[in-house]
Amino acid sequence: MDEPLNLVLFSGTDDKMNAAAVLAAGAAALGRPVNIFLQYWALDAFRADRIAADHGLAPEAGAAGRKAVDDLRAAGQASWAETLRQAKELGGIDIEACSLSMDLLHITESDLDPLVDGVEGVTSFYLNAGNGPVTFI
Repeated sequence: MDEPLNLVLFSGTDDKMNAAAVLAAGAAALGRPVNIFLQYWALDAFRADRIAADHGLAPEAGAAGRKAVDDLRAAGQASWAETLRQAKELGGIDIEACSLSMDLLHITESDLDPLVDGVEGVTSFYLNAGNGPVTFI
């Protein structure tokens, strides 16, 4: 399993961020390297002052999806940010902010939660991705 899991996160909704966190944690548990590239609304969700906020759900979740997510939280399910923190402890997960998205949203590195390892451009992301598939969420 040398091929990395490469995730491009665009959406900042909690359901999509949770899906990405679970995929990353599963890959890390198997010793597979993970590259996460944060763009636009996903990047915005990684701001230190917003990471613990409710980022809503994708429209297709509807009322039933909202209830299911709320029930899981009430039962003690970890947030996507906590899942990523725990996964990073396993090693092999690199989370990078997109430099273009940083410029567009007027975000500086000091605005970001410590989960984010740095800032890179798309070319660097693709170089790190190697021959591994890229999944867009």
